[in-house]
Amino acid sequence: QVQVVESGGGLVQPGGSLRLSCAASGSFVRIDDMGWYRQAPGQQRTLVATITESGSTDYADSVKGRFTISRENAENTMSLQMNSLKPEDAAVYYCYAEITSLHSGHGITQEYWGQGTQVTVSS
Repeated sequence: QVQVVESGGGLVQPGGSLRLSCAASGSFVRIDDMGWYRQAPGQQRTLVATITESGSTDYADSVKGRFTISRENAENTMSLQMNSLKPEDAAVYYCYAEITSLHSGHGITQEYWGQGTQVTVSS
């Protein structure tokens, strides 16, 4: 069974840094796009950053220059380095991955989501 699990959230002071990690496990043949979304209380889930299999990245304007997304294809992992954190960055961060698995000999691509990890930015 394919699953995606985040780790690395926590409490940090404004201006501080955190590194989130995401790992995919299970039986699959490839991972295409991966990325991070976040959701603050009472708000919609919004895109933070994405990265393609080849390493092309895209960021929300609010995090450009502060966050860096990266991935290790050989290890099926992805990270989000978050620097200069602001109170408005506080949210539950979700990892997602577009993963292709074989079902009866056919490749099926699905989007898998992690359970979320809490990031709190407060003094």
